[in-house]
Amino acid sequence: MTMLAVSVRVMELHSDGIVLRSWHPGDAARVFEVCQDPQIQHWLPTHPRPYTDADARAFVTDALGHGPYQLAVVEAGSVVGSVGLHLARHETGGIGYWCAREARRPGPHHAGGANALLLDELSLERLQLTTDVDNRASQRVAEKVGFQREGVIRSHLRHPNGQRRDSALFSLLPGELP
Repeated sequence: MTMLAVSVRVMELHSDGIVLRSWHPGDAARVFEVCQDPQIQHWLPTHPRPYTDADARAFVTDALGHGPYQLAVVEAGSVVGSVGLHLARHETGGIGYWCAREARRPGPHHAGGANALLLDELSLERLQLTTDVDNRASQRVAEKVGFQREGVIRSHLRHPNGQRRDSALFSLLPGELP
């Protein structure tokens, strides 16, 4: 019987004062703290409720099986967000992100810079992003990076309250990076 060994590369990318890097087990306390934010809980329906220390540890150690492209967004040595990429067929990927309350501000955005870094690093031909149709802040971030709104995915996600919600669909192609 032949065993297949899979090597996961530790990633670290730098741009304009932010670092994207692989998660470290020591990041769990910060993830737990940030994920208590009611905005993150509201807009990310797949996050467990309540969000526990064990959930944060599972996230940073990839016990959830999200894969190698779940990265910490770090500024001045502190985790300020997360960006995750799921690779799909035909050189495409789907991306998601969250950002700590204190890192949300007008102007250049951490999640936007992270998206651009990943698109370039992985030589993708298409990157997709979905967000709740009412999450205007996330949609502004997507548009600042160059994502184009394509439409609405009806009844896309089930929120913890049981309600199904529509999502806005965005895409980004390599030539559309600002």
